[in-house]
Amino acid sequence: MCGIAGIIYKDKKTHNVGKSLTSMLESLQHRGPDSAGFAIYGGLNLPKNHYQLNIEVKNKPEILEKLKTTLKEESPIYKEKLIKSDEDYDVYRCEIKLNEYSKLKPLIRYLDEIEDIQVINGSHSFEMIKDIGKVKTIAKRYDVPKRIGTHGIGHTRFATESGIDRYHAHPYQSYITPDITVVHNGQITNYWKIRDPLERKGHVFESLNDTECIVHYIADKLHQGYKLEEALEDAVKDLDGPFSLLVGTPNGIGIAKDKLGLRPGVMAENDDIFAIASEEMSLQDVLDTDYVEQIAPGETRSYTI
Repeated sequence: MCGIAGIIYKDKKTHNVGKSLTSMLESLQHRGPDSAGFAIYGGLNLPKNHYQLNIEVKNKPEILEKLKTTLKEESPIYKEKLIKSDEDYDVYRCEIKLNEYSKLKPLIRYLDEIEDIQVINGSHSFEMIKDIGKVKTIAKRYDVPKRIGTHGIGHTRFATESGIDRYHAHPYQSYITPDITVVHNGQITNYWKIRDPLERKGHVFESLNDTECIVHYIADKLHQGYKLEEALEDAVKDLDGPFSLLVGTPNGIGIAKDKLGLRPGVMAENDDIFAIASEEMSLQDVLDTDYVEQIAPGETRSYTI
């Protein structure tokens, strides 16, 4: 099934987006027990050309030392902080500096080639948090309710394809256009028809998850100069299968639903907040309103700040 949620604060100021998304996703926990994740925009405030990496490292001193040596060689600065530890793996949050954004994905690919290391994500204007397990557990582990921002999207996953691990948790990200993320409930049945042209254009796929296909599709459109609303309209035309999806960008949130309306989605707003989720009870966690809209079949919408 999967559950999706998004929230945006209209005053463009930072708020407890992490707390709001945690509440929304906890109400959707029954839709996905396998993993959960958040993309929180507007609160990271990194300097220009600085990026945050979340890196999963095998719990061996020599592997961590290899990671640190590699990052120090590649980046003029390197800072790291352990954010989670379990029996087999540690996750490190690292801040690096690169001369230009185009070097980020090659660096990630290079790190991924090191045995027992996998980069979960890299970002400049948003904070990615995702892991295996229940929403409440993950939120506590990463202090999600303390994460501030202007807007964000979240997901709780019921895995129907691809692995259950940190990397395959949603949101998914593309590096063609900076800081574009997607969460998705549904299936893209013409996956290979969409993926093949994107790979020929240079998009690198790391999984068989159809959500990754969506985020590359949207990022490619934005890279070509499409507005978000235009990219979403084309997505409804080109993507087959049942889906409701949310796109996170540094400037807002986009929404799209398949032409037949086979996956749920509702939205509501007041003077302060616009919110969207798979089910109405999730909206009630963050705003008090009697007017809830159903996302219509084939509808797209973008909300920017």
